Amino acid sequence: MLLWVLRGLFVLLMAAVALSVRGEGARSVMTLMVTGIGVACVMVVVDLATTRKSLAALSGAFLGLVVGIVFAYGISLILNLLIEVMVGELDSEATAPVITAVKVMIGIVCCYLSISFILQTKDDIRFVIPYVEFAKQSRGARPLILDTSVIIDGRIADICDTNIIDSPLVIPRFVLQELQAIADSSDKLKRNRGRRGLDMLNKLQTNDKAEIKISDARLPSIEEAGDVDQKLLALAKKVDGRVVTNDYNLNKIAQLRGVDVININDLSNALKPVVLPGETMTVRIIKPGEESGQGVGYLEDGTMVVAENSRDKVNEEVVITVTSVLQTSAGRMIFGRPEGMPQPPRRRMRP
Repeated sequence: MLLWVLRGLFVLLMAAVALSVRGEGARSVMTLMVTGIGVACVMVVVDLATTRKSLAALSGAFLGLVVGIVFAYGISLILNLLIEVMVGELDSEATAPVITAVKVMIGIVCCYLSISFILQTKDDIRFVIPYVEFAKQSRGARPLILDTSVIIDGRIADICDTNIIDSPLVIPRFVLQELQAIADSSDKLKRNRGRRGLDMLNKLQTNDKAEIKISDARLPSIEEAGDVDQKLLALAKKVDGRVVTNDYNLNKIAQLRGVDVININDLSNALKPVVLPGETMTVRIIKPGEESGQGVGYLEDGTMVVAENSRDKVNEEVVITVTSVLQTSAGRMIFGRPEGMPQPPRRRMRP
């Protein structure tokens, strides 16, 4: 709204300036006003057509213009010295327009080359001019960009309830579109996952402990044509944010592209309590195990517990003593025996 007010004032000011120009040979008041408004409208249209504005590009163009002017001034001094040396042979009055035109062309060429060169190498300008760079520097907490999978997973909402996250949660518009497409899928399983994701998103938006932002940031045309994962990584690099996901493949690709990732699965594994051999715990046996006499149960965090001599205690709680802990790619497994059960004797090695 403020931009449209600014554009309206710009059109009015241009019309006022056009009306103030009154001199000999000036046209009618209406013609001047139409001319001023026309020029203002053309500039507004150009402003609206330029959707991708970059402060870094503007800074690079300004620096290139300054450098080009300096180079053009230096070359013009050298050209003046050459003319003074050859003044006896050249007619200055006849060649003055030519020399002026040559200087103007040299200035235009220098400005063009300088602006083009700096815009193409603005990422490396700090190596030439220390402490000067065109990359966006983030201040404060870095935003967390949510992936589709982590929204459907729903654990991010529980993490927000702990009031541990002080960074804004950014949900890109293309992630919302993917969630909507999954929710409208003809596959029942995908449709249920999509609806769960929309429910989790609604839960996040109504949580006063989390700051949710919907991002409509524009990406380079190359990234716009990519899939959702490529867009997520491009957006994270653009806003200097971190991607929150539980997708293993996205985690690896982000590491290759130098993007920070918070994996919910890794976070969940890091928060699991440490269990040492010899400790006791209570577990409910859910089903019989693969080996003879084994019973299988699960802790609240999903850790599998394999108990010896508990095959006949399904749906019962058993106090076991931990014998060993095994960490696998699928998760962690705890092995134990019922409390009070003697440890089997170790076999002695024959000499």
